[in-house]
Amino acid sequence: MNISQLIAFREVMKSASLSQAARNLNRTQPAVSLAIKALEESLGIELFRREGRQMVPVPEAHYLFDESEEIINRLNRLNGTMKRLSKAEVGQLTLATMPGPATYLMPNFLSRVIAPDHDITLSLLTRTTPQIRQLAGSQSIDFGFGDHLPGDANAQIVREEIIETRCLCAIPTRHPLAERSIISIADLDSEPMGGLTRDHPHNRSVQAAFGQAGSRFRLEVQCQFFLPLMHFIAAGRCCAIVDPLSAVTEQLVGIAGDGVTFRPMAETVPYAYTLYTPVHRPLSRLAERVKSGWREELARLLETVEGPAAVSGG
Repeated sequence: MNISQLIAFREVMKSASLSQAARNLNRTQPAVSLAIKALEESLGIELFRREGRQMVPVPEAHYLFDESEEIINRLNRLNGTMKRLSKAEVGQLTLATMPGPATYLMPNFLSRVIAPDHDITLSLLTRTTPQIRQLAGSQSIDFGFGDHLPGDANAQIVREEIIETRCLCAIPTRHPLAERSIISIADLDSEPMGGLTRDHPHNRSVQAAFGQAGSRFRLEVQCQFFLPLMHFIAAGRCCAIVDPLSAVTEQLVGIAGDGVTFRPMAETVPYAYTLYTPVHRPLSRLAERVKSGWREELARLLETVEGPAAVSGG
């Protein structure tokens, strides 16, 4: 018994005629007749009595008809679902991102690329970068986005794609430095500064840049991520050297109103993001499309504030 035989059987049951069933299926009458005969032989039971040109089903045929209807309908639904899966219109997606992009950039992107009529279940997790790397390592997410962490991850379980950028300077709009088109480290000598927590790699990069310039780094406000700093900067409490995505978010959302101005740095203060992908959890068509789209979105956003970003890694 196979699906082709069941389809021929169902059509004969509906039309009570071999010739009409053949026309409905766009097949020849002998082909339909052979399918019915093969089905009867495989089941060891006669399904129809031939009365002239009519095909009269036996009682057992009615039971098979009900079962075949369910099977064929399920296969049709499965076929439709698989086609939608191949077009990334249906499926499940589990992503993790650090708090900054989770505030606006990532949900804004996802809301645009996932159409309302798509049957997609989305889980967007907000985690620290070490937690995102762990989730990717445990194969618990489709992919994650976070800062680049120093030290190599286990390449056997996590694939890291590094996106290298450079920082911007965030200053109060009414600060005298806002009149300048470019800010140097020397300009920030002894200025009250905001930054990430002391153990974050970015703080070490900033301190190293100040040290190389012979300037004093005066850290007065610390936050877990950059966006809360915008309120302190707008209030004139500090300046900060921030990553470009935080600058883009502030420009788009205006968390601190118009109180923050961003300027390029004379010196290169590097910043790097990473796409974390599990090695042993193959990406679905949906996940691949969303990841590729997010990569393009990042390139577009970064180019608006600091030129093309460099991408490395697998």
